[in-house]
Amino acid sequence: MRRIDGWKRRVRACDGSSPAVERRGGPWGLRALLATLALAASAAPGLAVEAITKPSGDVKLAFVRPGLIGRVLVKEGQTVQAGQVLMEQDDAAERLQLEQLQVQAEDLTKVEYAQAQLEQKQVYLKRIKEAGTLGTTPTEIEMAQLDVKVAELSLRLAQFEHTQEQRRYQEAAAQIERMRIHSPIAGKVEQISLKAGEAADALAPIVRVVSIDPLWIDVPVVLGEACGLSVGGQVGVVFASNALPNGTASAPVARVEGRIIHVGAVAEAASNTLLVRVEVANPAARPAGERVEVTFSSPGSSGGPDKPAAFPTTQPDMTSHSENN
Repeated sequence: MRRIDGWKRRVRACDGSSPAVERRGGPWGLRALLATLALAASAAPGLAVEAITKPSGDVKLAFVRPGLIGRVLVKEGQTVQAGQVLMEQDDAAERLQLEQLQVQAEDLTKVEYAQAQLEQKQVYLKRIKEAGTLGTTPTEIEMAQLDVKVAELSLRLAQFEHTQEQRRYQEAAAQIERMRIHSPIAGKVEQISLKAGEAADALAPIVRVVSIDPLWIDVPVVLGEACGLSVGGQVGVVFASNALPNGTASAPVARVEGRIIHVGAVAEAASNTLLVRVEVANPAARPAGERVEVTFSSPGSSGGPDKPAAFPTTQPDMTSHSENN
């Protein structure tokens, strides 16, 4: 009589190394096998995986120093460009100081005075040397030479101080520029939490800007299946909702093509999954946070996302033994 002694299920790593999981025995082993297959099927290439879209750019902006808000230059929902000024602090006192520093930075009086003194000392030294030993003493010549040296150092000091004044002016201008919030990305203003006249704390986020074209989708893919995916691969994305923004309704369920832009380097040990990020164009400005279904193409397939790969199955090892009655 022949009977089945048990089974052995192996879960292998991407490089085909030795089994990472090995289970044996009766109905409990079979349940573990079915559970493993169900988990893998949830994100296997060729099958629809539910995920949620998110903005490709999402920044929360704050002032680097506390102060009163002078002007809010945008509104919630407004489209902004990268580098655009969104909000300014009250900088009246700082601008008065900047004007004073600008006058000092542009003033060359000290430098010109030191230059004139040096020329005067040089002329005096020249006349003494021309007079020779008849009208001067060696001590007078030596003193005149020292006067020239001192005048040269005075000129260098005046030039150094002028350079420092220019730098102080530049620093003050930079400090005023830091009293503005610039958008680092192109997108839409999602939220403004303070108004003009209110006090802002340092580093407390008060403006949020998001970019939803393109959208990003983070999909957790079972580690063994993610190994066959690479950056640039095409995927199919189906939006579950048929409602478009701006009141547009009755739109057909959208199916678009996306591409893989990132495959994670560290797997999530608890779920045995790897993060795969998909980018999809969003010219219709669909909101982020929408549920979608993502279909991965088979590795090396030229059929695109409409031709999914069959889910690769692995049969459990069955061991047969003969038993003499």
